[in-house]
Amino acid sequence: MDTTELTQEGIVETLMTGLSARSQEPPKEGDIVEGKVLALDRARLYIDLPPFGTGVIYGREYMNAREVIKRTNVGDIVAAKVISIDTKDGYIELSLKEARQAVLWAEAEEAVKQKLSFELVVKEANKGGLIMDWQGLMGFLPASQLKAEHYPRVSDGDKDKILDELRKLVGTVLTVSMIGAQPKEGKLIFSEKGIDDKEKRELIAAYQVGDTVEGEVTGMVDFGVFVKLEEGLEGLVHISEIDWGLVDDPRHFFKVEDKVKVKIIDIKDGKISLSVKALKDNPWQVAASKYNKGDKVEGVVIKFNKHGALASIEEGIAGLVHVSEFGSEEKLRAALELGKRYPFTISLFDPKEMRMALSYATADKK
Repeated sequence: MDTTELTQEGIVETLMTGLSARSQEPPKEGDIVEGKVLALDRARLYIDLPPFGTGVIYGREYMNAREVIKRTNVGDIVAAKVISIDTKDGYIELSLKEARQAVLWAEAEEAVKQKLSFELVVKEANKGGLIMDWQGLMGFLPASQLKAEHYPRVSDGDKDKILDELRKLVGTVLTVSMIGAQPKEGKLIFSEKGIDDKEKRELIAAYQVGDTVEGEVTGMVDFGVFVKLEEGLEGLVHISEIDWGLVDDPRHFFKVEDKVKVKIIDIKDGKISLSVKALKDNPWQVAASKYNKGDKVEGVVIKFNKHGALASIEEGIAGLVHVSEFGSEEKLRAALELGKRYPFTISLFDPKEMRMALSYATADKK
């Protein structure tokens, strides 16, 4: 995925070109505005929009953007789209999701112009082609735009058989280019053709497993970070290779255009796998000389899962407090709160396998 000249910041800036020139004109419905977050109160996010007053995100718009709002703090500058300029409370109603959509579609249109390529996961298949997700926008890759090795070869042209063949690609990652973006119709079209595999293989030949190189972050997805090593060549840092500690969202660690040192850990089928954590000291090696089974420690609860609670006793070292200690998930969550520190006893410690289990060090667990 080559997005060297394409950043969300740049797109937002483009969308808001001329905003300062008409700064004395009140915003109208459909405008993209920018302001500082004033407060978050009772499922409402307030944004300062001087000199025109205060914007608010609430109700359905709040629910639609709740994942973004979770990562938003008072004082942050955010872009939002004006939904209504006359609410009953006198606020300007805004939408973060609508603004995000506007930014993405502008970015998509630019990607078509620049003929950028992306590595995307096939989400679904239908009789006409494949459905792919690009930064939350669903796009379509027609079967006619598949490379020869992926094109469904069905001798009698039976549509059901074609669908069966296309379904075999669901879950795979394809390198595609964006050939059409129509925001008004909500249409995003991809093609797998036109990527120069020979040139890519020649570029990869200059690298070896074990090399440490510097690259530039070009994009982030739920499962990792794409890093450009040179023009026309990028690799993936899987979420498991970002850090020794828990990584829930790669976006908390990097942003587009960040320069980052990575280690090449695998080259296979024209794809380069990278690691950031491989260049950091393994905290479990140090922990091996510090901790033993039976030690009393303190840890911060950092995550809940179906097995129990994960508690970190130091950077990169976390252990599981099993739900069976409490009898039920409800009792566990009543006893342990996310982000709080508690006393524990190490009940299992295997630094070679990077595994640790903790027991809640209190007599009253009922």
